[in-house]
Amino acid sequence: MSKYRKMADEILTALGGSSNIASYTNCMTRLRVTPVNRGNINEQKIKEIDGVVGTVDDETYQIILGPGVVTKVADQFGAAIEETKGQGSASDYEAKGADIKQELKKKNSTPFKTFLRKIGSIFIPLIPAFVGAGLIAGIASILANNITAGNLSEETWQQYVTILNVIKNAIFSYLVIYVGINAAKEFGATPALGGVIGGVTLLTGATPEMPITNIFTGEALSAGQGGIIGVLIAVYLLAMVEKFLRRWIPDAIDIIVTPTIVLLLIGLLTIFIIMPFAGLISDNLIGAINWTLDRGGAFAGFVLGTTFLPLVMLGLHQVLIPIHIEMINISGMTVLLPILAMSGAGQVGATLALWIKCRKNTQLTNLIKGALPVGVLGIGEPLIYGVILPLGRPFITACIGGGIGGAVVGIFGNIGAIAIGPSGMALIPLIADGMWFKYILGLLAGYSGGFILTYFFGVPKEAMVNTADSAEKEVEIEAEKGFSISDKGAVVMPFEGEVKPLEEVPDAVFSSKLMGDGFAIEPVNDTLVSPIDGEVVSVFPTKHAIGLKSKDGLELLIHVGLETVSLKGEGFTSLAKEGQEVKKGTPLLKIDLDYIKKNAVSTITPVIFTNLAEGTSVKLLKTGYQEQGSAGVIALELP
Repeated sequence: MSKYRKMADEILTALGGSSNIASYTNCMTRLRVTPVNRGNINEQKIKEIDGVVGTVDDETYQIILGPGVVTKVADQFGAAIEETKGQGSASDYEAKGADIKQELKKKNSTPFKTFLRKIGSIFIPLIPAFVGAGLIAGIASILANNITAGNLSEETWQQYVTILNVIKNAIFSYLVIYVGINAAKEFGATPALGGVIGGVTLLTGATPEMPITNIFTGEALSAGQGGIIGVLIAVYLLAMVEKFLRRWIPDAIDIIVTPTIVLLLIGLLTIFIIMPFAGLISDNLIGAINWTLDRGGAFAGFVLGTTFLPLVMLGLHQVLIPIHIEMINISGMTVLLPILAMSGAGQVGATLALWIKCRKNTQLTNLIKGALPVGVLGIGEPLIYGVILPLGRPFITACIGGGIGGAVVGIFGNIGAIAIGPSGMALIPLIADGMWFKYILGLLAGYSGGFILTYFFGVPKEAMVNTADSAEKEVEIEAEKGFSISDKGAVVMPFEGEVKPLEEVPDAVFSSKLMGDGFAIEPVNDTLVSPIDGEVVSVFPTKHAIGLKSKDGLELLIHVGLETVSLKGEGFTSLAKEGQEVKKGTPLLKIDLDYIKKNAVSTITPVIFTNLAEGTSVKLLKTGYQEQGSAGVIALELP
């Protein structure tokens, strides 16, 4: 078995198996999974898998693996899913996970975040093509410059430059078509129609002798006017019109009538309204950025360099791709990209400082060894999520280091990239007009700033500990106690009633321990109380489930009854709020026990420990009837 298949199998198991995977895809660095039930994901186990850099819990669940590795693991992940199909139905879990998914959707799907995710989903699949074609364009540019300078023979080398440009132009000359196709997928339109509308902006067939006139200015329209922004607007409108027509056009003629009307209507709208209007917007937007950079100098560079890493962390950086493309279309280069690239230099410098000061921390240094090379080449997510962000302070010093590099680039001014590509050292061939040495000075400033600030101010003491020694001591202490997270009195009974093993819950999601180990109780009273000292982290909209977190990090989910999500809150009265500090015995929920008995499958209440360390199990010390608040009923036992 290859190591990539082994990783894929381990990831799939930790995600809850193939039945818990609704869909998946991957970008340059992450495996992006849409789970049926997030409660089935063992995040701690995923993070412990060799090769996993980190995770991001967003609208999709994202597992960061790094460039190169992710494509190999994604292929094996798909194969593993196919081989394990039939081991459970996704629809069986979907209803049980609906409350969790609804809560996450409510928290994560603001209109602004949804818009940014769509923008990212349109452009992220194109980034490998941008990278490859951009580097090819850089090589062609270097050769062309040397031909012009007389260093290379035009007769010998010009043909190679032409061939490289043909390859490069396959993406950049027809980029609007690719964007149109991807945008149509995101907006819910037919991809082929989106591609056609993107192609309309190229004005194929219009000539200088027979131009199409701009109805606002009387001048001839330019091919590509409005660029990517215009295409996004046009395809969004196309999706709306197509969906409307398909509701009314009879099926027998839909395939003929709908595409014809959509293309004619949106095509005319694109040529005569959207292209001139989007061109006005993009011209003014690029003008505003250039104005800021021209007058801002070092200050503008520092601000942009400092703030870009948080944008990457939040996934907001993808929205800048259309701006880069428009700047390249208008002026032949993007002066934003070299400045923003300094943020990567800051985190590389910060990581080098961590490597030196934390050399006793073998786990951290091994992670740095794997993530640093790609960070130098401009792929920064492994460093962000795997190294500097988890440690806290290095993330701040890395941001400031990036600002220092950005300030240096800002002082020089007019340093631009002729194409979009990775930042870091990999961007050097794409720097226009022989300004690459000034870009390198910016990189060196970013490296130095991140390194110095982190070395003296950004290294947490706990990061310098020898992980092997600390782990051994921790195991010794736990072995003496016999319990890994909690002692026998740390968890008290939340209800009065009969305590049962989790395996006796008549629901496979709980009894199979897919959501975690725990126990169950058949309540006989009407008030649920907190079994731990800690905090209420979630109260589901239907009130039937509550999430808690203890002061030492233990996470619990209390799910009152089975299939009680269908009651839509009837029979439940919340007595606690999210974020509220609670003690053992603090009332959390009032229930109408008779109503739940009549209208739900069961009143049995699973209490699940969702973040137990691998191998740790819940041991029932007592079963049968237990009073509310009684201790010593369970213990968390080491393997």
